[in-house]
Amino acid sequence: MCSAGLQHLTIDSDLRVFFSKDNPQLQQLETMERTYIKNENVLFVIVPKDGQVFKPEVLSVVQEMTEALWQTPASSRVDSITNFQHTWSEDDNLIVEDLFEDIGALSSEDIAKRKDIALHEPILLNRIISIDGAVTNIIVNINFTDKVPDTIARIASYTRKLRDDYSEAYPDIEFYLTGSVMFDTAFSEVGQKDMSTLVPLMLLVLVITIGLIFRTIAATLITLTIIVMATGTAMGLAGWLGIAINPASASAPTIILTLAVADSVHIMFMMYHLLNQGKSQREAIIESIQFNFQAIFLTSLTTVVGFLSMNFSDAPPFHNLGNIVAIGITAAFFYSIIFLPALVSVLPMSLKVKRYPRQFLIMSAIALWVIKHKTSILLSTLCLITVLGYSATQNKLNDNWINYFTENVPVRVATDVLEQRISGADFLEYNIRSGTPQGINDPEFLAYLDSFVQWLRAHPQVEQVTSLTDIMKKLNRVMHGDDEKWYRLPERQDLAAQYLLLYEMSLPYGLDLNNIINIDKSATRLIITTQNMGTRALSDLDLEIQAWLRSHTPANMHSQGTGISIVFAYLSQRNIINMLLAAFGALLAISLILIIALKRIDIGLISLLPNIIPAVMSFGLWGLLVGEIGLGLSVVVSMTLGIVVDDTVHFISKYLRARNNFNMNQTEAIQHAFTTVGPAMWTTTIALVAGFLVLMLSDYRMSADMGLLSAITISIALLMDFLLLPAILLIADRK
Repeated sequence: MCSAGLQHLTIDSDLRVFFSKDNPQLQQLETMERTYIKNENVLFVIVPKDGQVFKPEVLSVVQEMTEALWQTPASSRVDSITNFQHTWSEDDNLIVEDLFEDIGALSSEDIAKRKDIALHEPILLNRIISIDGAVTNIIVNINFTDKVPDTIARIASYTRKLRDDYSEAYPDIEFYLTGSVMFDTAFSEVGQKDMSTLVPLMLLVLVITIGLIFRTIAATLITLTIIVMATGTAMGLAGWLGIAINPASASAPTIILTLAVADSVHIMFMMYHLLNQGKSQREAIIESIQFNFQAIFLTSLTTVVGFLSMNFSDAPPFHNLGNIVAIGITAAFFYSIIFLPALVSVLPMSLKVKRYPRQFLIMSAIALWVIKHKTSILLSTLCLITVLGYSATQNKLNDNWINYFTENVPVRVATDVLEQRISGADFLEYNIRSGTPQGINDPEFLAYLDSFVQWLRAHPQVEQVTSLTDIMKKLNRVMHGDDEKWYRLPERQDLAAQYLLLYEMSLPYGLDLNNIINIDKSATRLIITTQNMGTRALSDLDLEIQAWLRSHTPANMHSQGTGISIVFAYLSQRNIINMLLAAFGALLAISLILIIALKRIDIGLISLLPNIIPAVMSFGLWGLLVGEIGLGLSVVVSMTLGIVVDDTVHFISKYLRARNNFNMNQTEAIQHAFTTVGPAMWTTTIALVAGFLVLMLSDYRMSADMGLLSAITISIALLMDFLLLPAILLIADRK
C-alpha cells in the first residue's frame, strides 16, 4: 500500500528549491525580479574552431539562431552581437538598428568596422563577445509565469534540438548550452539518473556483501527483502505525502538501502550463532530477537533522531532527505522485528548452518590486545584526536553552486568554456535608487553611479559591469555628431531625459530597457559579472562593495548585492551554523535516550566519546585533504551522528548484559561483547561504507562528497568502538 505511492513521486528541478520561503536573500532577489525582468536565462556559447566570430558564415549562424531563439518557450528577450542595438546620428536624427543586418551584403570593411564597435562596447565586451573576438554568446531571458518542470523541460528540449541541429550543420563551430534554466534541467536529470543507476548498483553491492557475510542464499534473500520493503515504504510514502524528489533527496533510496541492512544482519548473525550452539530454528530466531531488541530499537531511534535533525537545515531539500530516510529507518525496524522472524519461521527452506570460527578468533584476539594495551590506546588516540581536531578547525566555509556537477555533465562543461573564454558565471545585482521619480536622469545621481562603475571595473575580481551610465554616455556622444569627446554623461537632467526617451522609443519589441530601469525611472539595476570564486569570496566582495557605497554615495544609493550566486553564498554560511546547532541538539537527545535506556549515567556519558570523535577526526582528515566545507558537507555531522551510535549501542548493550546477567568482570565482559557482536559490527560497517561510497559515483558533487565523508566517518567510528570504547570501559567502569 505504501509503495503504491511511488507513482506519485515528482522531481523538483528548480534551482531555488534550496532556499526556504523566508530566506531573506531570496526575498531580496524576488523583490529585484518584481522590479525588473527576471535574470533566468538560457545561454548559448558559440565557439568557431578557427577563433574567428567576425566573418560572414559565423555571423549568419548567430543571426539565424537569434531569430530562432525568440521561439523558445517562455522567452522574453534575446541578446546577441547581431541584434545589438547600435546607435548613431544622421541629419540630427537618432538611428537605432541591429549591429549586423543583411550580413550577405556587408563588405569586409563593413564587418571590420562593426567588429571594432562590438569590441569597444562595454555592454557587449566580456558579456556577449570575448575580448579577443573569438567566442560569442546568445542570451535568452526566460520569464516564467509558472515555473513547473514541464515548462523547464520544453525549454531544454527546444534549445537542445537547436544546438544539435546547428552542430550537425556547422561542424566547424562548437555550440554549448548553459544558463540557470539548463542548471535546473541538470538538477532534474542527475537526480533521475542517480535513482535509476545508483539504486540498482547499491542492490548489487548489498547482494554481494551480504552473500559474502552469510554465505547462504536464504539469508541473503531474507535481508534483501527487508531492505527493499523499507525503501519501497519510505519512497512510496514520500509520493503519497507529496514530497518532491530533488538533487539532495535523490540519494535517499541509496542511503535507506544501506542503513536498513544493519538490523537484519545483527538478527541473522545472532540466529546463526545460536543455531551453531544446537538451538532449533524457531528457538534461535526468538532468542535472537530477545537478545537484539533493545539495541536495535535504540540504534533505530538514534538514527531517526539524527536524520530528523536535518529539518533544522536552512535548505529544504535536506528536510526531505532527512524525513524520507527517517521513515525508511522506522520501517526497517518494524520489518526486522515483526516480518523477518515470521518469514524465517514459515519460509519453506533449509537454513544451512555456517560456522565462523576465524571471525570469532579474530574478535577474541582484538579483545585481548585492547585489554593489554588500554592505556597506550587511550594516549595515542588522544594525540591523534588533538592533531585532527586542530585540522578540522582549519576547514574553510566555502561553496560553489556552479561546481555542484562533475566535469562530465554537459552544463558544467559549457559553463567551464564560458568562464575560460568569455567571462565568469557568477552575478551580483544591485538596485541603485535615486530617491525620486525620473531621478535616474539627474546628473548628480549619474555622476555617483559612474564613479561606482569605474571603481568596479578597476576591481580585480570584476569581469564585466552592465550599467545605465554606458547608455547615457553613448547617447550624449551620438547626439553630438558621434564626436568622441562627448562620450560623457549629459550635464542637464532634461537633456538626459530626452535622450533616454528618444532611445527607448527607437528600440524594437523585446529589447527595451526594462531589464535595467524600473517603471517610474527612480532606480536602475547594475549587474556585475565576476570570476568563479566561490561563496566565501563572493560574499566578501559584496561586503566590500556595500562598504564602498556607504563611503562614497548618498544613503538612497546604498544597496546590498543579490542574485542567485550570492543567495547561495549566504545560504551555505547560515546552513553550517544551523546544522552545527542541530547536531548539538541531536547529541543531547541521543545522550538522554542512552542514559535512560541503559540506566547508567556514567555509561551513557562514556558512550558519547566514540560518537563525537569520528566526526571530529573525519573533518580533520577532510581539512588535510580538501580544506573546504560546503552546503552538502554541512549536514554530515547530523546525518552520521545517529548512524555511528549504532555500533556503540550494540557493543555497550552486550557488555552490560555480560556484567549484569552473567556476573562477568570487565575483561570477560569486553571479550563477550567482541565475540557476540563484533563480527556483526564490522560486517554492517562494510555494508554501510560500501553504500555511501556508491554515492561517489553520482554526477552531483554534493551527494558524492557527502557519501565520501560519511564513509570516512563510519569507518573511524568502527575503529573507535573496537579500540577506544573498550579501553575507556576498562578504565572507567570500576563497579
